[in-house]
Amino acid sequence: MYLKEVYVFDQNKPVKAVIRNYQETDFEQLIRVQQECFPPPFPSELWWNVEQLKNHVDLFPDGALCVEIDEKIAGSMTGLRVNYTPGEPDHNWEQITDNGYIRNHQPEGNTLYVVDISVSPTYRKLGLGKLLMQSMYEVVIQHGMDRLLGGGRMPHYHKYQDEMSAEDYLEQVIEGDIKDPVITFLLHCGRTPVKVVENYLEDKDSRNHATLMEWKKPFKQ
Repeated sequence: MYLKEVYVFDQNKPVKAVIRNYQETDFEQLIRVQQECFPPPFPSELWWNVEQLKNHVDLFPDGALCVEIDEKIAGSMTGLRVNYTPGEPDHNWEQITDNGYIRNHQPEGNTLYVVDISVSPTYRKLGLGKLLMQSMYEVVIQHGMDRLLGGGRMPHYHKYQDEMSAEDYLEQVIEGDIKDPVITFLLHCGRTPVKVVENYLEDKDSRNHATLMEWKKPFKQ
């Protein structure tokens, strides 16, 4: 099981954060975080439901992390293990995560695949998303996996779709000429782009594109 206590900063004030595995008693708070992250008109049926959350804690509890501030859940991150070979055919989010139910979790999988990361808007200036990501890297090392992998939305791509391809957009983000809320954040977290994937998820702003991004375990030769 995972437990880490660190200090994050609210401007200049240190604030204690606790990262731990979430449990069944946390489900109500985890759904609240989803509601805060994705308010209407986002469809409520796409928030976590109890069956999905129960699968997370039953099938791969080490991949179910939350972060607490003042004993209140401020964010969460969920992953499952899959077998991934670089260069294999494209997948979408629904296929690779079993639509968030992770019934396809492979206990000996070589890759930790990110299902979701959410931080309540109230706490987004504390760096909790990066903290959760770093914690999940530690899970990769703990289990001897090769990498962390996941698709990142490209929410500003719709502003540039008439000027450039999604691949060119990604290149501009990497060059620093465009700042994308998700891809730039993942670069800050140490993730590196693998490729752009079409029809990864239904996402109007990204025009259904995502960038597959990984973090490789540095100890693997």
